[in-house]
Amino acid sequence: MKPGEATRERILAAATAEFAEFGIAGARVDRIAANARANKAQLYAFFGGKDVLFDTVFTASLDGIVNAVPIDATDLPGYAVRLYDEYLEHPELVRLATWSRLERRPTGHLTANADQLDAAKIAAIEKAQRAGLIDEWFAPFEVLTTVIAISMTWSPASTTFAASSSEDTATHERRREVIKKIVSRSFGSAQN
Repeated sequence: MKPGEATRERILAAATAEFAEFGIAGARVDRIAANARANKAQLYAFFGGKDVLFDTVFTASLDGIVNAVPIDATDLPGYAVRLYDEYLEHPELVRLATWSRLERRPTGHLTANADQLDAAKIAAIEKAQRAGLIDEWFAPFEVLTTVIAISMTWSPASTTFAASSSEDTATHERRREVIKKIVSRSFGSAQN
């Protein structure tokens, strides 16, 4: 590891927790530096400021979820359940996205490069539609966004109930089955 890399990683970890908890406006550089066992000068040397630090944290989080939960358009219900599990394991991902939506991009795509991030997923959905696995009535982007929304039903962004990893296994299994059925029934081939 390069000199300073451990400090940079500690700053990113502390910033992830801080931004997930308090948002961009509420996050404090002093707390991030203290929790990272670093000083503000190091933070500014690495990232230039709070906005760049948030962008770095948010981009890494999005990349993490894209890579952690690759789409399988031949199994949309399974994909939705894997997203549910990822949000349960890493609720900070949803919280960061929610803060970004609230404080940065209130409408449109969540990120400026969303088209690039979604391109492979859209292509996979189109291929599954051509194979008759997903109802072609829906635009691929509609399928993607709705499946993601269904997977987030019990996420930290839920307006009705946010799940916790401390809940019993049977509760999570029931939710997984609900997600599978909703996605399957919503997007299955029109021929079925």
